[in-house]
Amino acid sequence: MSDLLAICILILFGALFAMSEISIAAARKIKLRVMVDEGSKNAQSVLALQEQPGRFFAMIQIALNAIAILGGIIGEQALTPYASQLITLIYSGPMLDQISFLLSFFIITSLFILFADLLPKRIAMIMPEAVAIRVVDLMNMVTRALTPLVLMFSGLSNLMLRIFKFPTEREEIVTTEDIVAVMEAGAQDGTLQQQEYHLIGSVFELDSLTIPSVMTTRESIICFDLNDNSDAISAGILAHPHNQFLVCDGSLDKLKGYVESKDILRLLLNGENAQIKPEIVKTDILYLPETLTLSEALNAFKTANQTFAVIVNEYALVVGLVTMKDLIGSFMGDLVTFNYEEQIIQRDANSWLVAGTTPIIDVIKQLDISQFPDMDQYETIAGFLIYVMKRIPKRTDSYIHEGYKFEAIDVEGVRVEQLLISRLGDSSVANHTAEELKKPNR
Repeated sequence: MSDLLAICILILFGALFAMSEISIAAARKIKLRVMVDEGSKNAQSVLALQEQPGRFFAMIQIALNAIAILGGIIGEQALTPYASQLITLIYSGPMLDQISFLLSFFIITSLFILFADLLPKRIAMIMPEAVAIRVVDLMNMVTRALTPLVLMFSGLSNLMLRIFKFPTEREEIVTTEDIVAVMEAGAQDGTLQQQEYHLIGSVFELDSLTIPSVMTTRESIICFDLNDNSDAISAGILAHPHNQFLVCDGSLDKLKGYVESKDILRLLLNGENAQIKPEIVKTDILYLPETLTLSEALNAFKTANQTFAVIVNEYALVVGLVTMKDLIGSFMGDLVTFNYEEQIIQRDANSWLVAGTTPIIDVIKQLDISQFPDMDQYETIAGFLIYVMKRIPKRTDSYIHEGYKFEAIDVEGVRVEQLLISRLGDSSVANHTAEELKKPNR
């Protein structure tokens, strides 16, 4: 009975050390830091062990191997006589001792695998932080008690790692991919709502998208000329009720500043004609290069304290205009609405009408297309069609990519105003010959 009791105690300690090993290794640093902020000292101890795990794992291996060896010795002595008595009921030949030993070995090994290894590790994997903070103090005490052996084996293991040029400590770096993976897991489990998932994902895209993907292009900018009469100014404000309007001198590339619609309204309320007076023209225009990312543009807006910026290219020509609302809408998506004209309209289950100025990233999200070729060469869906065709497309020109047909249906001069995107079935894609697929590139 004393041997059986010793086996039970060894299994219990084996389970404790196995749980400690897995839980401290698997405990997530992010969650532990949250627990530290909530006042948990044990969580801080777990973090310290994760930073310097060498001595801890040396102690665990010493303990587990010692328990396994003792369990084998005691188990063989305790169970072999009982196994021998059991086997004699059906066999009493010359192989009795060997068979009894194998049976006792199988029983003791199964007990240790199930109760000292498998089950404890499963429990530790399910709730690693909860287990880790409960066992960390005991593990530190055992480590200190076994200090001579721990130092010897830890030193030898570090020496071997250095000889083979392996790092002796784990370097914990949280990358964007790690965060995205956590978000995807949270979205699949339901702990993170889909809107929250898309919002966080859009924030990470701010460093990969440039201003042209969200700006109002040059031809769509409403601008007043210094020589515009009252009727032209009034008609412009009525047709486009913006807060600010750019003011130029004959050309959009000769900007003089901007006026606020409330200043013009104030003139009308005072009985004067709507006109561009020098005293109401503000000259502090924020200019941004078109190569800036959305993240850099947000920082520029924060520094300049402006609500809009004029976008220029490398030749100092105006190519567009972007507002703070444009930048916010780029990652807020459906969470905010600014009454903009919808750029992607779904006609049926397999076709969409898409404005040519639609950012390519919006098309990817809407159609769930994995990627477009050479995306750094264009910003919009019209730019994609022009790039792959190597020319300005004509009406009804089309290109097939990843099972979708991109067809220009409205072309004004050199501008692709609107496209029709259709999802093709497998048979439809197969029916297009190689020559037909190359036709748009001619």
